[in-house]
Amino acid sequence: MKKMIAASILAGDFGHFAEEARRAELAGADWLHLDIMDGHFVPNISFGPGVAAAVKKNTRLPLDVHLMITHPQNYLEAFIKAGAASISVHIEAEHPVNETLGRIRKAGLRAGLAINPETPIESLASVDWKLVDIVLCMTVHPGFGGQAFLDDVLTKVRELARRRDAEKRPYDIEVDGGINNETARRAAQAGANVMVAGTSLFSRQDMKQAVEEMRRAIA
Repeated sequence: MKKMIAASILAGDFGHFAEEARRAELAGADWLHLDIMDGHFVPNISFGPGVAAAVKKNTRLPLDVHLMITHPQNYLEAFIKAGAASISVHIEAEHPVNETLGRIRKAGLRAGLAINPETPIESLASVDWKLVDIVLCMTVHPGFGGQAFLDDVLTKVRELARRRDAEKRPYDIEVDGGINNETARRAAQAGANVMVAGTSLFSRQDMKQAVEEMRRAIA
């Protein structure tokens, strides 16, 4: 699987999202990751489809939208219209999971399934894997940036990678939370191929160098 870096704009300057999106693109990121929080599913509020649409106008990077909201099925159309390339929804949210994934796929987007650190992999038993393009493993408790990476999640990543290979299902395994060069390296060794990096990229004056360093770490 191709290894990729998704720059998480939640760690950028909220007053200059257009410039931050362009900075991530010029730095060589593969995707632009947008964390959407509703203040209910997670104890924080970020931004909505209007901001996503504004960001889309300022970058050619694919928008990787992560819906950390209780009823994601109610917001799919808005984020599809906003220009998302992929939408990930949580297994723990209140929605008909396979139906939601199918709607994302039917719109021509890549469908992602997100799973929190404490959620066992067995909870995915009823998922129709033909509808899954991305599995997003949270490597922190969702809701706030700047948290420490949870090493225990790598066990889940290894099992997902094992299943992916055994069942020949080419879904991306994405990790999100506490990603820096060292944790990205460990996640890649476990089988993840998409690294969502926020603070470790946007806090650097030279983001291009930061992206290149992370790419070397996961090579």
